[in-house]
Amino acid sequence: MQTEIMYGPAYAAAKVTLTAGESVRAESGAMLAMSQGLQIETSTQGGVLKGLRRSLLGGESFFMNTFTAASDGAELWLAPTLPGDVVSWPVQGTLFVASGSFLASSAGVDVDSNWGGSKTFFSREGLFMLRVSGQGDVVLSSYGAIHYIDLQQGQTYTVDTGHMVAWTESITYAVRKVGGWKSTLLSGEGLVCDLTGPGRIYLQTRSQDDFLGWLIPQLPTNNSN
Repeated sequence: MQTEIMYGPAYAAAKVTLTAGESVRAESGAMLAMSQGLQIETSTQGGVLKGLRRSLLGGESFFMNTFTAASDGAELWLAPTLPGDVVSWPVQGTLFVASGSFLASSAGVDVDSNWGGSKTFFSREGLFMLRVSGQGDVVLSSYGAIHYIDLQQGQTYTVDTGHMVAWTESITYAVRKVGGWKSTLLSGEGLVCDLTGPGRIYLQTRSQDDFLGWLIPQLPTNNSN
């Protein structure tokens, strides 16, 4: 599986090239285009319960599509729903991926939902996440551009929960208020996550919730003229 990211960071797409017999699993609706020689199979990837957990808890689609190449050089184009960036991340172990950021992965990677625990209870974006584990490549998407930070041992970075995309299992994290409840409610920052290395984190430069918070008041209502 060779992945080439194109047209980023505003409207990125991933071009995946496969060898004969190689497969890639992608979110339902992620396929933009594909060459001849690709077979598609749709399933819940692990049974109904796993599909439900991934859909209801992880914010991903209930069904996933598996594309398998019948010949070398088969091409699959993938694109996320929201305008933004795409990144390919080699996996050797476990990643935690924020709800809605998973786009595709190679066949050796398992995707499941994982309960974030009480420390993320007040963070809607962090309440549920996907646990991506195994060996292979995973393709992630964002709203806005993607930026990564490599944290050293003991180094801590504070990130707004709405801007988190993914992080390695080696990173410890804790969600907290910006300050007191007044600061949390009035500062516009809401809840933040303290992430401590070693490991890598991926951030997105825009937040879906912030955009919706701006958009919804602009929409016409029944009382509008």
